[in-house]
Amino acid sequence: MSWNTHGTEVQTGDLVELVGLNHKHFITVMKIDGELQTHRGVLKHSEVIGKPWGSQVRSHMGSPFFVLQPSLADLLREIKRNTQIIYPKDIGFILLRLGIGPGSRVGEAGTGSGALTTAMAFYIGDEGRIYTYENREESYLLAKKNLEKVGLSNRVEFKNKDLSEGFDETNLDAIFLDMNNSYDFMRQVRAALKPGGFFATILPTSNQVCRILEALKQERFAFVEVVEISLRFFKPEPMRFRPVDRMVAHTGYLIFARPVTFDDKDEIAMVVNDSEERES
Repeated sequence: MSWNTHGTEVQTGDLVELVGLNHKHFITVMKIDGELQTHRGVLKHSEVIGKPWGSQVRSHMGSPFFVLQPSLADLLREIKRNTQIIYPKDIGFILLRLGIGPGSRVGEAGTGSGALTTAMAFYIGDEGRIYTYENREESYLLAKKNLEKVGLSNRVEFKNKDLSEGFDETNLDAIFLDMNNSYDFMRQVRAALKPGGFFATILPTSNQVCRILEALKQERFAFVEVVEISLRFFKPEPMRFRPVDRMVAHTGYLIFARPVTFDDKDEIAMVVNDSEERES
């Protein structure tokens, strides 16, 4: 199976997004004898293979579908899940702030359905490595299946293990925790991160944020930032351009920090205050 191919035409094994009327979309792997059954009719894969990307095909009922390459956001939106996934609006910011790119070694705990794992695996390239920990076997197995579906599982080491035992790895470039009690694991994070590395977590409520802020101070993290991201779409109609009726607002608080060494125990407060002034 191939995804994000650079070819101009659909090939056998390509991951294809078929978008029909009212933007109804289906993502499927092209097979010679495969077919996609929809409420708008049946589409045979053999009639899609060989078509240029962006072209149009029709089902046996005559309904039109556009042949597109799915973006990373499309894949994450359609990912099979048994838990709430991190939203693309948050994922993009996380990737940038954690400095994740080709060759990065990244630790993750709370794999869930593997949405963030998928995004990180895409950006680290074949030279990088993701070490992801999940203590629930059902989620652990589902995440592996989801990464295999998009051809990125070879960049990830999946571990069905409780983080209380700590990470097996050290000198990681970055660590992300998607756990409701991530504040209980700051010691394990500190031990696994390289000096000055990147840490982030997501928490849904303000009282949880307060707890992790205390835990970060205890474990000598600095440059702490708390962020909330909202996403608002607009109707793309020239004569009635306006915001859509709904928006993706609070999905969680993102907390970022860096492990550093202090010569003076009072300096940590000064670093936090200075980082606030830099952003103002």
